[in-house]
Amino acid sequence: MTSTDRRVAGVLLLTSPALMLVSVAIVVPAGLTLNPADPTAALTAVRAQVGLHLAELAFDVLGWIGLTAAGMTLAAGVPRAALPGGLLAAAGLAGVLHDAGNLAVTQLAAETDPAAVAAARALLLAAKWEVNLAGLLWAAALAAAAVRLALPRSMRLCGAVAAGCGLAAVALPWTTGTAGPSPAVEQLGYVLQLPVLVWFAVLGWRQLRRVDALPGAGAMAAR
Repeated sequence: MTSTDRRVAGVLLLTSPALMLVSVAIVVPAGLTLNPADPTAALTAVRAQVGLHLAELAFDVLGWIGLTAAGMTLAAGVPRAALPGGLLAAAGLAGVLHDAGNLAVTQLAAETDPAAVAAARALLLAAKWEVNLAGLLWAAALAAAAVRLALPRSMRLCGAVAAGCGLAAVALPWTTGTAGPSPAVEQLGYVLQLPVLVWFAVLGWRQLRRVDALPGAGAMAAR
């Protein structure tokens, strides 16, 4: 892996989780989690706060795209990172599909007829399971990275804990049966995914530190 590739991967791994956290910080207080169990309330929330809805989607889309790019950079640059990088890129693509469904709901928010509500429920259901898939792929990418990359033992152990938290977040919707996850369960899922975001941000920071530690890195940065 060249120093440029490592630097790009590090920046992407740091900024992608940060962008997603900004999105969550907008969504949760504003009540824009868009639960498919109550599509009428979801449409009402989007209609009342369409600017916030579009802003959080923009941050989230950029985060997922950055995650895809980070995974592709890792997979192409480090042979042992092919598996975790590929899984990470797949997680990013699933996340973009999730946001595409939520973006489609924006236009439906202007409608009030039952057909629009039914269409919104279908889109929201698909979006929720797409982000569930993204979470599963992300946890798998973390587990693969912790095993295959050259990392200290402490980071491997933290990776095992973070992957367990990510898998628990993915499993939550499966425990709710036909009712689907409530807003409280969704927020618990956000909390459980936090260690995954932090672990990959630390991995990105390590990539940047390794670039700075390379011979001649300071001279190259000064040019």
